[in-house]
Amino acid sequence: MSLRTFILGLSATFGVAWLAIIVVPYLKMRDLAALPFPEEKATSAGIFIPKRSGRVTDGAKVYAENGCYLCHTQVVRPTYAGNDLYRPDWGGLKNDPDRGDTRRETNAYDFNGETFAQIGLMRMGPDLSNLGRRLEYLLAAGVNSEQWLYSHLYNPRANTELWNSTCPPHPFLFVNREVKGNPSDDALPIDAGPGRELVPDSDAKALISYLLSLKKDHPVPATLNFAPAKKNDEN
Repeated sequence: MSLRTFILGLSATFGVAWLAIIVVPYLKMRDLAALPFPEEKATSAGIFIPKRSGRVTDGAKVYAENGCYLCHTQVVRPTYAGNDLYRPDWGGLKNDPDRGDTRRETNAYDFNGETFAQIGLMRMGPDLSNLGRRLEYLLAAGVNSEQWLYSHLYNPRANTELWNSTCPPHPFLFVNREVKGNPSDDALPIDAGPGRELVPDSDAKALISYLLSLKKDHPVPATLNFAPAKKNDEN
């Protein structure tokens, strides 16, 4: 093989990758028009536009600033690219008590309105597309989702079941303060010293609100639902 042929082949390879990873997603997401539901699936709004506002939006910024996207994705891959839909609750819930099977792939509209789409770089940690829904249904009865996340954020490896977690601790998102009156409902179950408590700061509260809002299993128009036939389920 000549050097010229090698260079041309290499250029073609990177060109195709650049087209698939950069150009096509950009063209799809630069102008997302409102997408109507079929008449038989009409909603009160009549269109599919996920909404995020207030503290959830602030939490998305905290998520980005702390590099959470470096280790966590928010993409339920198409079946041809992976088995995400068949991992328990990653792509929605197979047995939602109210709506049945809500699993589906991620689509561009899931990120509509976000300044930065948190699709992630790699999966050193689990995908978080449906973290809010997974916590809601998978945590043992009586466990508070917010408290579990606060404790995990402060020190993931304090949980003996996660002793080998690669998630870094974030103690700088908490405040050690004097207890005045009754302890805070948000105080961590950690000894902070006599008469003191560890409580989440505003960034920690915003981040947890954002994480709990991650529920991308809501109904979508049939034109967006590319999930495979569910008769072939593996779980």
